[in-house]
Amino acid sequence: MLTIHTADEGGAVAVEGARIVGVGTRAEIQDRFPGARVRSWPGTLGPARIHEGPLPAAPSPRERIHAVLKTGATAVLEKYVDSAELRSAARRNDVLILAQPTVADRGRADLAVFDESGACVATVCAGRLVHRLR
Repeated sequence: MLTIHTADEGGAVAVEGARIVGVGTRAEIQDRFPGARVRSWPGTLGPARIHEGPLPAAPSPRERIHAVLKTGATAVLEKYVDSAELRSAARRNDVLILAQPTVADRGRADLAVFDESGACVATVCAGRLVHRLR
């Protein structure tokens, strides 16, 4: 399903499946993709983050990965994913496991929205909405 994600500052990203198919102003993207579902978020829309430190403590590997997603990150560093259970939870949730804290632009729809305090309002990982604050 084609979805347009937009935020208060006026930028928009069109996502189809796990890929970004368009970037521009809200008006430009809605004109280009009429009939697409629109998700409007309060805050600033941008690329998702890379979680560069140890994963948050939580009762299960799935909950540790979800805690990362709630921060607006869709990638973690390999050195902190130290068990088969964590690697499996990351893969099931399409969270990238990276050797280095850099990502080549692959067009994958990894987005996050942050409010003025820096809190993550929403996280989109590989085109799926995986966290929303409200």
